[in-house]
Amino acid sequence: MTPQLPSALGGPADGLAAAVALRVLADQLEDAEVERALREGWSWPQVAEALGVSRQAVHKKHARRMIEAGIELRRRNG
Repeated sequence: MTPQLPSALGGPADGLAAAVALRVLADQLEDAEVERALREGWSWPQVAEALGVSRQAVHKKHARRMIEAGIELRRRNG
């Protein structure tokens, strides 16, 4: 059985709005921490492992933004 949220939260619209706000905040936090990790010299595989996703997934999601931010990305052979 799914636990019920406290009634102080309000109706379904309030609960769904809260879920959307948390998702946006989580995305912003991930963006900031991926950028920080890469600026500190982490590799894509290290970032991916910390996030629990594949290297390809984290690279696809964040690489363009990192390049636009002027972050020098580590290469496998260099």
